[in-house]
Amino acid sequence: MKPTADPADPKVVAFYETAEQEYLRSLPLEHFMEGTDHAHQRKVTLESFDVIHAARPDVQCFNELLIQYPRGPRKKLGQVVPDNFVVVHGEPINARGSFNTPIQPVGPLLVLEYVSNYNKRKDYDDNYEKYEKELKVPYYLLFYPVGDELTLFRMSGKKYVAVRPNAAGRFAIRELELEANLLNGWVRFWFRGELVPLPGELVRQRDAAERRATTAEQRATTAEQRASAAEAENAKLREELAKARGQA
Repeated sequence: MKPTADPADPKVVAFYETAEQEYLRSLPLEHFMEGTDHAHQRKVTLESFDVIHAARPDVQCFNELLIQYPRGPRKKLGQVVPDNFVVVHGEPINARGSFNTPIQPVGPLLVLEYVSNYNKRKDYDDNYEKYEKELKVPYYLLFYPVGDELTLFRMSGKKYVAVRPNAAGRFAIRELELEANLLNGWVRFWFRGELVPLPGELVRQRDAAERRATTAEQRATTAEQRASAAEAENAKLREELAKARGQA
């Protein structure tokens, strides 16, 4: 969705800030409760996109941020909060309390939601309609941790269609050079064909590399010591041989 309002207009800013505060006050307490599976998946997503952002700074991921957008006449607003969403833009996005589409340079390219059977904080059917019919988000990734069910929807014309896995068995999002699939029960991401490592995995890889380097150094030291010992033994033998020849 292209911007339709001046982001510097104080009236526009005030309008969206007021709507943001009203929305926040309307939330029930259960909205602020989160199951461990839900929290873990969002952590995996954020850490993955931090790594991706380092390689592609234009790929920006947001967490639990309210999206506000025009919805019909009389300045009525649509409002929805994805678990995560991604935009592609070469400059940093200024969105503090809410992402207001008319005054942002770009709209969401991908929204991600993780359905918890233990704590249903959102109406996912309603959200689906908002992403498809109103925001027209190009991609929507939906994950059910219980049941290991992952679906990627892509906007085709005026509606979503389910994306089929590629030859690698993963769901591809070409614009992000990204693929998604389940790994060990969680949604993981592949960037430019390689699995995006998480911080814990990077630490283990670093530690393993350090152990390999230490082992190689120890082996080299041992080999050097053996070579020195062999040289010393050879020198001793040469010396003894020389003495024997002299006596003869």
